[in-house]
Amino acid sequence: MAVLNVNPTRMELNKLKKQLLVARRGHKLLKDKRDELMRQFLDIIRENRQLREKSEMLIRDSHQQFLLASAVMDPAVARAALMVGKERLEIGVETVNVMSVDVPVFKAGVSQNSKTDSYPYGMASTPGELDMAVSSLNEAFPVMLKLAEIEKKAQLLADEIEKTRRRVNSLEYVMIPNFEQTIRSITMKLDESERGNLTRLMKVKDMIVKQALETARKADEAASI
Repeated sequence: MAVLNVNPTRMELNKLKKQLLVARRGHKLLKDKRDELMRQFLDIIRENRQLREKSEMLIRDSHQQFLLASAVMDPAVARAALMVGKERLEIGVETVNVMSVDVPVFKAGVSQNSKTDSYPYGMASTPGELDMAVSSLNEAFPVMLKLAEIEKKAQLLADEIEKTRRRVNSLEYVMIPNFEQTIRSITMKLDESERGNLTRLMKVKDMIVKQALETARKADEAASI
């Protein structure tokens, strides 16, 4: 704790008391914000774990299906079939405000040049294993997109939690104690000054009373003569 470099006056004392009140209110609001961010962050972490496990399982299944497809068909034919793309994937990004943090929301759409089914190749020249592999990969894609969104959200919230934590600690361990110590120091100085003024007033009063008594005594002596 340190005493701020301010003049020990009542005006500064009132100003510091108002600043201390604002700092305490801000400290409470930031603590509430930090606690809510932590609660949402933990929920996101749990959701992230579930999505990651699901996406890894789907990708593993898709990889196994592609291995089976490559075993029953010519690799050149498989590559040629997968290179025939009739759809264009478009990913839109929107933002949502969560506790003053703009987090992204990913939305995927498919732009089709012609009316096709979900496979980019002709099904007559390819085995069913390749269809199952492409289908499982299509199933994994939205989960992976959601996982990317959740992980980015977790990263942004973690950064905001760290910023809020530093602000809370700064208020709790630096600003508020400094305000309190400075207010205490100014109050003590003002009380000491007030006691000094009161002592001087009492001395002046004693001198006035003594002078009045001396004047009255001289008047009585003059009257008796």
